[in-house]
Amino acid sequence: MSASPVESEFKHSYVETQPGVWLHYVELGAGPLVVLLHGFPEFWFSWRRQLPALAAAGFRAVALDQRGYNLSSKPRGLEQYDLSRLARDVAQTIEQLGHQQAGVVGHDWGGGVAWSFAMRYPDHLDRLAILNAPHPLTFLKHLTSPDQLKRSWYMFFFQLPWLPEAALRAGNFAAIRRQLHAPEYVEALNRPGALTATINYYRALFRRGVPTTRAASRSPIHAPVLVIWGQRDPFLGPALAEPPATLVPDRRIERLADVGHWPHLEQPERVNEWLTRFFKGG
Repeated sequence: MSASPVESEFKHSYVETQPGVWLHYVELGAGPLVVLLHGFPEFWFSWRRQLPALAAAGFRAVALDQRGYNLSSKPRGLEQYDLSRLARDVAQTIEQLGHQQAGVVGHDWGGGVAWSFAMRYPDHLDRLAILNAPHPLTFLKHLTSPDQLKRSWYMFFFQLPWLPEAALRAGNFAAIRRQLHAPEYVEALNRPGALTATINYYRALFRRGVPTTRAASRSPIHAPVLVIWGQRDPFLGPALAEPPATLVPDRRIERLADVGHWPHLEQPERVNEWLTRFFKGG
């Protein structure tokens, strides 16, 4: 993996969040902690443009490889990928890094984990920024609409055994290359056990998590919330950007009209400006 001069300054390390579960992370900067959580099928590398911006703004920016991804542990079993455990990973990371609270940024599945963390560990949350990841109740409300069912077809496909792994591996991960245009993502998914672990996020949610997610999702979030939403997301419709006002009263929504599913990759300068201003209290 080639590194730019800025990337060469990144510090790589590990944190043990549960016995035997080690999460790899990359950090830059010093100051109040901001934890960044990637989505599927990414890893910390997706935040390479946000880490320097947050560090320059006076923050300790930490981008995790979530469990199952890239260099982090890949425990076996669907229960290992319950949202409750994924949220606990974030809380334990904050504690292990010597902080009581952190700002948290989440995109896609990282956003799902970030919503869950915010509701389960409010004392550990300073501010929450979400990129193209719906609040769980908003997602459940819209999932059965014809438009969102069409967009979410892959989530149902991922419930099958072995076939999703074979489909994603086809043509040396051709589908991933078309979406993300960087060989680093294929390298990360090719690590032993990684592909099944990442798909297990979806399997655990559908088979184990929907009832508990629905119950946990009724917890209010009193911290400030920033939602950044690419309006041309092919997977998540624009109606999913709005979290429930009664549960997320202090929220601001920024929409990007010509951006798809990856705002932080497609318009990093705009996203960096919003994130730094938000975490500074603006």
